[in-house]
Amino acid sequence: MSTIGDVFPVLDLRVTAGDLELRGISDDDIVVLGALSAKGIHSPDRMPFSFPWTDVTPEELPLNFAQYHWRTRADFSPSSWVLNLGVWWQGELVGVQGVNTSNFVVRRTGETGSWLGAGHQGQGLGTVMRQVMCVLLFDHLAFTEVTSGAFVDNPASLAVSRKVGYRVNGTERYERRGELAEMTMLALRPEDLVPPDVPVEVSGADRVRRLIGVED
Repeated sequence: MSTIGDVFPVLDLRVTAGDLELRGISDDDIVVLGALSAKGIHSPDRMPFSFPWTDVTPEELPLNFAQYHWRTRADFSPSSWVLNLGVWWQGELVGVQGVNTSNFVVRRTGETGSWLGAGHQGQGLGTVMRQVMCVLLFDHLAFTEVTSGAFVDNPASLAVSRKVGYRVNGTERYERRGELAEMTMLALRPEDLVPPDVPVEVSGADRVRRLIGVED
């Protein structure tokens, strides 16, 4: 082994579709993403995330962000893992697309989550990056289901899920900033996935499959 990607193959994972690329997040990328998130992802009067990780000061956010990503690396194992990939659009790092799993070898399911810097929203990137991620999960990492969720007052996220092919799968009740908030739960099966309009190319997935305990 001669590189950190040899040690942790997620860092060598690459998924491309036209001008969009998803790839493993390096420490240098963490710095860029932390600064991007500190500039704003949503308006202060809204909270789209079930875990309110943006409810800190802009000064605190970069370190909190880095610590979260370091923690997911340290805790990565076949029994429980989080795959976070940076989102590059036309060569610029603009956000993160991830999936969170537990007991994956048996369950073959996980929950997707993502964010984009405020200046990159409203351009259709959220849909494409989720489509590309789901192609990776179904076609290369042995998922048989992908789930997601969005608060009912987050129509943009729910619209992305509909475009990708998710189906409503019930609701859950959350405490959000001291108040009750209802979340729409969604599920996607391979046969319902609406793929992107351009071909998806993947490299490095075989080593990630071995890392998560999936037999070829």
